[in-house]
Amino acid sequence: MGPKILRIVPHYANRRQAEVQPDDAPQWAPAHGPLGELTRAAAQRAQAIEARAADWAARCRDLPPPPSLREALCGSTVAVIAEVKRASPSKGPIAPGLEAAPQARSYVRGGAAAISVLTEPVRFGGSLEDLRDAAAAVSVPVIRKDFLVHPVQLYEARLAGAAAALLIVRALSPDLLPHLVDAGTACGLALLVEIRTPGELRRALAAGADIVGVNNRDLETLVIDPDRATALLPAIPATCIRVAESGITGAEQVRTAARAGADAVLVGSAVSAAADPEAAVRTLTGVPTVGSARQ
Repeated sequence: MGPKILRIVPHYANRRQAEVQPDDAPQWAPAHGPLGELTRAAAQRAQAIEARAADWAARCRDLPPPPSLREALCGSTVAVIAEVKRASPSKGPIAPGLEAAPQARSYVRGGAAAISVLTEPVRFGGSLEDLRDAAAAVSVPVIRKDFLVHPVQLYEARLAGAAAALLIVRALSPDLLPHLVDAGTACGLALLVEIRTPGELRRALAAGADIVGVNNRDLETLVIDPDRATALLPAIPATCIRVAESGITGAEQVRTAARAGADAVLVGSAVSAAADPEAAVRTLTGVPTVGSARQ
């Protein structure tokens, strides 16, 4: 067998390094299962507003800088990102009557460092209006959590008051991921880049990600692996903010994530469904970090 041929992914403006892959690396294929369905639906919604991309991008350039998500997550204790979440494909209805603004304010009173708002309308019951309401109600960074596949959705998020947006590596082709990271950065957004495998981590870093989340839930099967984040967090460079996502319900799980190097945890169902969301968030705060991006 001859030597492996290497492919160099083209350079992008804010990339730290070129991504080098052997020619026998598994080829990317579109996501399947619920993630595939949600991504295809998001692409249809993006197509409906795509013509506004240039105008919205220009408008974003005139906005003042939003609160820094990176700074919000760089504390001496594990930061809690509390999520506004009415429903999910795995749990069905969680909090159908939830109102974004008062929920976000309750989270912040409980010590949340940032707010995540699900804007996917069908399976999660969210909306862009929820994002606007939450961003107007609190001073901490607000993240648009959705299945984003086009720069226009990032501009839309920024104009609605978001300080950051979620990008899911599994949902995005190798060419599209760095394009969206650059587009989000250019319009003033921080990007929480979500992974589940070492290969996805390599792609995230090559695309320039500096806030990396590990999702314990496989969005193609909806199955939770409680050890996924703790296995992958140590592999994320110390220059990045490390976030553990999904399946976190109590302080002991936050402590477990902290031991693996987490700077933050993203908690959705447990706080959205709580009768007292302020108290629910407070029980998750105060866990010391072991230090990563702060070093």
